[in-house]
Amino acid sequence: MAIDARIRELGNRHQTLDRAIDDELRRPLSDSLKLKALKRQKLKLKEEIEGLRGGSAH
Repeated sequence: MAIDARIRELGNRHQTLDRAIDDELRRPLSDSLKLKALKRQKLKLKEEIEGLRGGSAH
């Protein structure tokens, strides 16, 4: 059960980052460094989720 809760928590954070990326892209002068950092964080979360689902945490 603890792994399922962790996956849900990470999934929520992943969605939050997705919205933040979308918001930044909608800005007239989006910050490319901020976008890169947000995308990197989102990728790390995705990898951690996949690792937990596969049975091996990172």
